[in-house]
Amino acid sequence: MASLLQGRLPVNQDLLLMQKGTLMRKVRSKSWKKLRYFRLQDDGMTVWHARQAGGRAKPSFSISDVDTVREGHESELLRNLAEEFPLEQGFTIVFHGRRSNLDLVANSVEEAQIWMQGLQLLVDFVTSMDQQERLDQPGWLSDWFQHGDKNQDGRMSFGEVQRLLHLMNVEMDQDHAFQLFQRADASQSGTLEGEEFVEFYKSLTQRPEVQELFEKFSSDGQKLTLLEFVDFLQEEQKEGERASDLALELIDCYEPSDSGKLRHVLSMDGFLSYLYSKDGDIFNPTCLPIYQDMTQPLNQYYISSSHNTYLVGDQLCGQSSVEGYIRALKRGCRCVEVDIWDGPSGEPIVYHGHTLTSRIPFKDVVAAIGQYAFQTSDYPVILSLENHCSWEQQEIIARHLTEILGNQLLSTTLDGQLPTQLPSPEELRRKILVKGKKLKTLEEDLEEEEEEPESELEEAELQLEAQMESEPQELSPRSKDKKKKSKPILCPSLSALVVYLKAVTFYSFTHSREHYRFYETSSFSEAKAKSLIKEAGNEFVLHNTWQLSRVYPSGLRTDSSNYNPQEFWNAGCQMVALNMQTAGLEMDLCDGLFRQNAGSGYVLKPDFLRDAQSSFHPERPISPFKAQTLLIQVISGQQLPKVDKTKEESIVDPLVRVEIFGVRQDTTRQETIYVENNGFNPYWGQTLCFRVLVPELALLRFVVKDYDWKSRNDFIGQYTLPWNCMQQGYRHIHLLSKDGISLHPASIFVHICTREGLEGVES
Repeated sequence: MASLLQGRLPVNQDLLLMQKGTLMRKVRSKSWKKLRYFRLQDDGMTVWHARQAGGRAKPSFSISDVDTVREGHESELLRNLAEEFPLEQGFTIVFHGRRSNLDLVANSVEEAQIWMQGLQLLVDFVTSMDQQERLDQPGWLSDWFQHGDKNQDGRMSFGEVQRLLHLMNVEMDQDHAFQLFQRADASQSGTLEGEEFVEFYKSLTQRPEVQELFEKFSSDGQKLTLLEFVDFLQEEQKEGERASDLALELIDCYEPSDSGKLRHVLSMDGFLSYLYSKDGDIFNPTCLPIYQDMTQPLNQYYISSSHNTYLVGDQLCGQSSVEGYIRALKRGCRCVEVDIWDGPSGEPIVYHGHTLTSRIPFKDVVAAIGQYAFQTSDYPVILSLENHCSWEQQEIIARHLTEILGNQLLSTTLDGQLPTQLPSPEELRRKILVKGKKLKTLEEDLEEEEEEPESELEEAELQLEAQMESEPQELSPRSKDKKKKSKPILCPSLSALVVYLKAVTFYSFTHSREHYRFYETSSFSEAKAKSLIKEAGNEFVLHNTWQLSRVYPSGLRTDSSNYNPQEFWNAGCQMVALNMQTAGLEMDLCDGLFRQNAGSGYVLKPDFLRDAQSSFHPERPISPFKAQTLLIQVISGQQLPKVDKTKEESIVDPLVRVEIFGVRQDTTRQETIYVENNGFNPYWGQTLCFRVLVPELALLRFVVKDYDWKSRNDFIGQYTLPWNCMQQGYRHIHLLSKDGISLHPASIFVHICTREGLEGVES
């Protein structure tokens, strides 16, 4: 196979040495440390491993699966083994999604550097490629070749090609397959190698439905002139007045031939390249960068939020790890939870209290947050502290926050003055805010005290008593005494770090209006929030126009499952916290909403959820919302992955389900028929119709499933996006796995049309 490294990257000594292979130690725990021989394949895109040099090798990982490479000292596991292995010889390969990290220890610092530098070079290279470059990339195609080349002789017989077709989800007549094989066998050797296999693959991936569309607008069937392409962009893609300028840009970008660019024409190959690209994607590229107003108060935004961020497993005996914080922050999460308890040797620890979950030092969590807070987004990070510590360890918490985070930590108002509203994400760029209990009001904090209390303890007791007197007395005297004794008194040095996000108990919307301030925030269990939405939905909406609300999953979700966040977003709740370690529909919705606005973790709420006079009720939405009708023609699929890769003969029977999530009246789903035995290029050509009352709140989720008449259909891939980020016209939807990882090159091809009003449309 042609190598990725040939002509695409300059000759690099690190990569050449990686292709020769290296014996390293694979580490899973203190007791599991095994020698393995790792080698970068000639395609430059995959790493295989064997028990020893020359031994039977098997794939370890693909470069496209790698997120980053970390040095040994950044790994919790390798730090714990520092006495056994020098940290300089270790490194960690971090994968996209929820796949566990791979910790490796080389035999020397030099070998570790070779692999760290080489892998990062390849990761950066793959990341920089656009969608079309990846499609043209022989590297991932080499994976198929190596799977099909059973005897590993670098050639493929027709028998091996037939086996490969099953692996690729292709059910094809044997005579037709043999014709394609002979046509690609230019050397007439009876086998395919190198470019011959690429040609065979191209013949497999011809797109008759795209060819038909191309010929509909092309007068000669060979090319689209500039005017013909403008017609297509206006009529089908709904590009409007900008179509003429856009057509020139797209031809210059996607037409492969220089002569075509000079003549301002688009060939079939260029047309297909455009449709596969980000410009032909269903997600509008104008929504990819920061495109929203980021100068509104914090409470005007949805904020990507995590629950029990420290957990990478379940709530009872799962592992606690700083990796939970790193992964959440790198996916754009802006509100993380830190559950802090007294630890040994005077050092606070983070874990899920009263369970068997493992413990991690609080200072390690703070260090990870400080390092990764702004790698994905510059907008503020909120630390939601659940403080269960003694006075002494609270002081240590405050010291760690101050010393480790330094200037990143917001410890006073932005200008030292009393604000009249919450600051904006723009004003709080690269700042970390603490959300938690506070002894004083913000006003009192900003006043200069002439007389100091006799001690910090006396001050804390006085403030706590004053706070309790100001809140409704719903508990009996005995209950209050018990509560007061069981709760540690809040340490003033920690209290002082809570500026704009003072946590207060919610009693009622009336009580909040009369007693609370805009910088005070309440948390709601999912059950309480659901109840409030049903009983007083409009009041909840109005509450969220001036105060921040955080919703968290029920404590009964011991398996770290999630609720549907949509119903809480419908009420304007800003921080709807999810167990981000758990893949599924709920996280698909979260990823879908926050995919826009540069993945910054902040999305501006619709106007009617920011209006202090709003009449909107999430359970009973009425006009003046601009209802729309959506027509989706599900046309075809491309290279859908096998569900069960262990069964070579099994081929999927795919169907497409389109789901809409929004207000209750808009939440619905429809699906196509299934196509039997074809995951490679299934064709549906089926139109689905949806009528949506409040499109501003709607999310669309496209799910591809493998039909099974005996049991539940198996998941193949999905893609979720906000209604307002959807492009009309002929679009590709590039599928993601359960973990939100690209299933490249798997996609579905659709036509999208929206119309004003709720019209009846025949499918």
